[in-house]
Amino acid sequence: MGSSSDVKETLGDLERESFTALLSKLIGEARYVQNNPPDLIPQEDRIVKHVLDSLLPLSTSTGGGPLVVSHVSYHPNRGNLIVEYPGTVPGKILSFVGMHMDVVTTNPSDWEFDPFSLSIDGDKLRGRGTTDCLGHVALVAELMKRLGETKPKLKSTVVAVFIASEENSSIPGVGVDALVKDGLLNKLKDGPLFWIDTADKQPCIGTGGMIPWKLKATGKLFHSGLAHKAINPLELAMEALKEIQTRFYNDFPPHPKEQVYGFATPSTMKPTQWSYPGGGINQIPAECMISGDVSVTDVMKKLQEYVDDINANIEKLDSRGPVSKYVLPDENLRGSLSISFDEATSGVACDLNSRGYHVLCKATEEAVGHVKPYSITGSLPLIRELQDEGFDVQTSGYGLMATYHAKNEYCLFSDMSQGYRVFASVISQLED
Repeated sequence: MGSSSDVKETLGDLERESFTALLSKLIGEARYVQNNPPDLIPQEDRIVKHVLDSLLPLSTSTGGGPLVVSHVSYHPNRGNLIVEYPGTVPGKILSFVGMHMDVVTTNPSDWEFDPFSLSIDGDKLRGRGTTDCLGHVALVAELMKRLGETKPKLKSTVVAVFIASEENSSIPGVGVDALVKDGLLNKLKDGPLFWIDTADKQPCIGTGGMIPWKLKATGKLFHSGLAHKAINPLELAMEALKEIQTRFYNDFPPHPKEQVYGFATPSTMKPTQWSYPGGGINQIPAECMISGDVSVTDVMKKLQEYVDDINANIEKLDSRGPVSKYVLPDENLRGSLSISFDEATSGVACDLNSRGYHVLCKATEEAVGHVKPYSITGSLPLIRELQDEGFDVQTSGYGLMATYHAKNEYCLFSDMSQGYRVFASVISQLED
């Protein structure tokens, strides 16, 4: 084509009727793509079918258009979809990846509307997956459909990769991990890869690492009316965690680059779950467990040192009241702590010097009116794995962070429309 403005003019704006019609079909399948094995194993091919219905008529498979469509499955009913609009210059490529076709679970009784059917309230498009991430599936499908219809002569090949199995990784080898392992995305390393699964219309340039931890406190079981004969593991766990958190925040202060990347919070260590073996209300239990996560991936050795030191000096730990204690000398008993860790996930820092980043920022400013990149301390392990494999990953998304994984989820059509214009601008800029 001619100038980059010609590309944007050809692609035009997001067509509301076409977009909402496809999104309605996808949200209608949301019940069947909830991802929480072993109880709920998504059938992403139910989503694939609707996307194929939209794109196959414009594909080389049917002879109806230029789109090259590949449906790749590693597990029954759990396919991925790779859609390619060929450019004219070999090796010149850009891709939109990460639009996943599974959703988190939901309890319909908690919602004010049916989560499994699309409802429209003015600008609001409501239902499970509208923000995360079926809205993005429909959005990028509409982009590829428009490319197939209008057939602009582009230098760059444009690739869309709709993936399975993003919300839960307990069944490996289903989604983008398998596509990368098989080399099916290798050529995407030659250009910027835009991961479309964040929110709020701004580039997301960093994510946090995360280590799940479990802190077990062991005491002595006894009748609560004779608390002086017990070692209360609940009190031990609470006081120990307070001490561990105090040391953590002293040893891991905010990093200077947090402001550069726009992180909303520094690294944190916090409890999220509490468990104990059970028993009567008048019974001090023998043990309990506090679980949580910490958003620093090189911290395990330090946390173990904290626990070892507290165990060695447990009589110095703050207690609660005149008979609260963690040592029973007459019985030669001491309370104790142990800490364990589950598999760590690493954070991501996007390359702020890459062409992809600069193009995304300029496109965002054009379409949204301002650009303010941000970072989150949530983890996106799939992005880090792609980065480690040599992909230039940039991330963005056009749902709402306020409704991410939440009940009464919705997105705004106006936001998705701006997202479409961002994509059109990205494609046009990369023609220059």
